[in-house]
Amino acid sequence: MKIRLVLFSLLLLAFSGSFGQTPGVVYTEPEKEDTRRTNFEILGKLGQEIFIYKNNRSDHTVGVYDNEMKLKKTVTLDFVPEKLISLDYITYPDRIVFFYQYQKKRVVYCDQVTIGAGAKIDSTPLTLDTTEVNYSSNNKIYTIVNSDDKQKIMLFKVNSSDPRRFVVSSFLYNSQVELLGRSRAEVQMDEKNEFFTDFQLSNAGELVVAKFQKAGSNSEAITGVNMLIKYPDSLNFSERKVNIGKQILDNIVLKVDNNNNKVFLASFFSRQKRGNMEGLYVVTWDKTMNEKILDTAILFTDEVRVLAKGNDANKKTAFNDFFIKSIYIRKNGGYAVVSEALYTTSRYNNFSRWDYMGYGNPWMSPMSYNYWSPYSSPWSMPWSRYGWNSPAQTRYFADNVLVLTFDKDNKLDWSNVITKSQFDDESDNLISYGNMNTGTEVHFLFNTFERRTFVLTDQSLDATGKLTRYPTYKNLDKGYDFMPRFAKQVSARQLIIPCLYRNYLCFAKVDF
Repeated sequence: MKIRLVLFSLLLLAFSGSFGQTPGVVYTEPEKEDTRRTNFEILGKLGQEIFIYKNNRSDHTVGVYDNEMKLKKTVTLDFVPEKLISLDYITYPDRIVFFYQYQKKRVVYCDQVTIGAGAKIDSTPLTLDTTEVNYSSNNKIYTIVNSDDKQKIMLFKVNSSDPRRFVVSSFLYNSQVELLGRSRAEVQMDEKNEFFTDFQLSNAGELVVAKFQKAGSNSEAITGVNMLIKYPDSLNFSERKVNIGKQILDNIVLKVDNNNNKVFLASFFSRQKRGNMEGLYVVTWDKTMNEKILDTAILFTDEVRVLAKGNDANKKTAFNDFFIKSIYIRKNGGYAVVSEALYTTSRYNNFSRWDYMGYGNPWMSPMSYNYWSPYSSPWSMPWSRYGWNSPAQTRYFADNVLVLTFDKDNKLDWSNVITKSQFDDESDNLISYGNMNTGTEVHFLFNTFERRTFVLTDQSLDATGKLTRYPTYKNLDKGYDFMPRFAKQVSARQLIIPCLYRNYLCFAKVDF
């Protein structure tokens, strides 16, 4: 009997320990050359090795780490030229494909190279395309997009030298970067008043983008939208008018639904110029026929406004600080729209969303050879990574995250909010959130400020909208400040989060 009691006690202790167990965290050792100004990308995981790209001045390297985040080797990317303009990548289970562009004299090159296990370079750098320019610039000319299944890759450039007629040159590749087709298509533009959203590539190789019109050159009001789809077997874009009605749209976000051959479009809207955000406008678009299936203008109720900003907030202005971050496809044919309250203040003035939309804002960067999307900020913020021409004493805010889910008929299924209140001065690296999808729930990881220090916090939502608030990560090593906005999921239950330790850049692996 005593033996049985002892065994039962041990089993009970083991189970209680597993249920109360918090995610395991291990860190990389700080390296003296890696500081808060180091450029980095968490490339992903090949086998049991984790790859992290770092750039310090003219040095470009890939650090290879084991499962305990011990540095196994550092590989210098000798193929990267001195005057690098940009570097993009696509990670596969057995390789990482780099695309990089650079300028030599009056020619901009776009090259490709592949690395494999141990960061071994598996191919000779291959030039995919070149463009002759008459100036020296650090601006990107080429854009790389890939399909959700990563089986299609497209390289394209937009020549906007004629403001009324943009020329889109595109190159479609398979996952082995073998050319499937190339084209040169023209898009008619209304000078200075028409712009593109982000471009997306479907699993079938279709290039999808929306073109929106503003009321005037000095107006922020989006008064018209056209959907453009470039099919692989066609020479030009198929263009159709969306017919948005009387809504004045804000930032437009697209998402391709490859399972159902649809495109979802979402935007906050108002009913008057520079007015308060009154609701969410959503469109379901047939990708194959390039035509609208249905659209809905959903007015925010007082209940949703209180949910988004709290009881003490002004209900009329509750959504004026919210920006759509992403659209996620749901298994039932519907989708989820995730938005976050983001704004800045300084000693000189306070910015509203309309200030971000005006001339010279960080989202708008027209170039001689390329029009960059007004909503292509790399980390989904209405400013650049280290702020945007920020005056001294700028304070960045990132507050609640609102999740709205819809069924296949654009009817609201459920809504919930991740409650948080964050700010930081001179930099936004430690605010906002990162996601971890475990299959049964999506975790939102973000910092809260407790006792003069940042504490990593975890809240999750499941498919029914149930919110779970996990205990804060109080068992973490002291001195590490996490940057969850730049985190990347590298496996089913593993997340890599960059962090700062005494002003040095390092990385934490979190196992869920």
